[in-house]
Amino acid sequence: MPTLRLALSQVNPSVGDLAGNADLVRSWTRQAADAGAQLVLFPEMMLTGYPVEDLVFRRSFVAASQAALERLAADLAADGLGDVPVVVGYLDADGPPQVSGDAEPGRGARNAAALLHKGAVAARYFKHHLPNYGVFDEDRYFISGDKLTVVRIAGVDVALTICEDLWQAGGPFAAARQAGVGLVVNINGSPYELNKDDIRLPLVRRRAAEANATIAYVNMIGGQDELVFEGDSMIVSADGELLTRAPQFVEHLLVHDVELPAAAAPPAAETIADGMRVVRASVDGVPPTPSGPAAVGGLIEPVADEAEVWHALVLGLRDYVNKNRFPSVVLGLSGGIDSAVVAALAVDALGGDRVVGVSLPSQHSSEHSREDAADLAKRTGLDYRVEPIQPMVDGFLANLSLSGVAVENLQARVRGVILMALSNQEGHLVLTTGNKSELAVGYSTLYGDSVGGFNPIKDVWKTLVWRLAKWRNTDAARRGETPPIPENSIGKPPSAELSPGQLDSDSLPDYDVLDPILIGYVDGDLGRDGLVESGHDPAVVDKVLRLVDTAEYKRRQSAPGTKISMKAFGRDRRLPITNRWREHG
Repeated sequence: MPTLRLALSQVNPSVGDLAGNADLVRSWTRQAADAGAQLVLFPEMMLTGYPVEDLVFRRSFVAASQAALERLAADLAADGLGDVPVVVGYLDADGPPQVSGDAEPGRGARNAAALLHKGAVAARYFKHHLPNYGVFDEDRYFISGDKLTVVRIAGVDVALTICEDLWQAGGPFAAARQAGVGLVVNINGSPYELNKDDIRLPLVRRRAAEANATIAYVNMIGGQDELVFEGDSMIVSADGELLTRAPQFVEHLLVHDVELPAAAAPPAAETIADGMRVVRASVDGVPPTPSGPAAVGGLIEPVADEAEVWHALVLGLRDYVNKNRFPSVVLGLSGGIDSAVVAALAVDALGGDRVVGVSLPSQHSSEHSREDAADLAKRTGLDYRVEPIQPMVDGFLANLSLSGVAVENLQARVRGVILMALSNQEGHLVLTTGNKSELAVGYSTLYGDSVGGFNPIKDVWKTLVWRLAKWRNTDAARRGETPPIPENSIGKPPSAELSPGQLDSDSLPDYDVLDPILIGYVDGDLGRDGLVESGHDPAVVDKVLRLVDTAEYKRRQSAPGTKISMKAFGRDRRLPITNRWREHG
């Protein structure tokens, strides 16, 4: 059996940066070639970044992607890398956009993969299965491909597929079996969700069995707006053995030798099941498998849930800040658990010298909260400032007759004004610190504690916020470092401290009661009856659902934040603001 040395390039592209992404392909291909690779793989839409969303409709962008692909092929050859086949994702089109008046049936924009070799495009493949659920709108943008591309490389028949092709049975993988391929390449832009890695491996094994072929699965890493990609690239043999697996949330070149069946003589033409036709190509002059010890990529075991989420949040925040060229971030430090976790995430992502934490005490701010904020700043090394808000609040109250909730909200809005002023003056990105539980029930003040350009814990339930804080401190202690989050911030009852003695539990159920209801309603789409049947108190369910439903207008105005769950507010969960439907008891 032939042995093929594969190099899976788990890299971090940026949407729209065609030149920068092409440079990544060139530099990582050089590393792969130096390691003796005979086939180098890059993620889905590598050249354009992913997802490009409505940039698909700009013909100038499509043309730039097509030109960048041809230029990349030539540049690889000029770099002395032309003999190494390289698979790269890009945006293509074989007709006008489907939204235009001159659209043609069966033609349009394509989510495409190209195999580059000897300075040219040797083969192309158009994604067959187009996801249209959750964060995906690919039926809006692309036309489905109906051909399976099989390329003969060093005596092995290799089929090209893209992301969602793996997630659905039939189509390319069924066709690959009938085509007798030895290897299926699957390039991905598969966004992170908690525990998705536990689903991914069994899925790859099912497709390996369906295709009766080894699968090389490569996924990108990095943050793109709300999405974060964790990598988790792998190779799985035809019989389901996990041969090698890359680490999560870091760029990584996974190089591994794989024994594959030799290609048989292909038929002149062949019609394949599921309406797909095989298109065959071959490349010559591929470097031979290097002599000496076999390349072994190794097996990286997935980490615990809290570590996985923490790394996802850090990466999502870092890339949002850096890719949008913000020099630094600023946030309010209340001494509470949410702002403490956001501050620790920001320091991990950017370093203390790029994080400004501002204590904004009012007359209701407890002494222990002020001390906890200062303690966190000392532990993390961030730039710490104190800006008392009471004189400004008093100025408003001297000119406005306000009471009750209006005064509470006024304090939050004064804090928001100060943070935005510092942002304007010094160029910081403001981080807001509301967790998913608070966003769900509307427990935030518009233009107050909700102000900001990014919310790192937008998709993190309150109970998970506490777990993350405990994990991060334990991890620091394990490494002999100072735990970043004060124990007082973790242990004290949560409070907005906008009135004397105020606690969250005054107006909300305890979070260990609230969060399971919210998870069922928001993430699981359970109705009122389903929640009650699950064992929740009917009166509490009715109160919580009323709070969630009436807060939709607030969530529509909230800052973006990294998605870690199966259904994040924003891209995943799309409900009308004006909506009279209620889950009645």
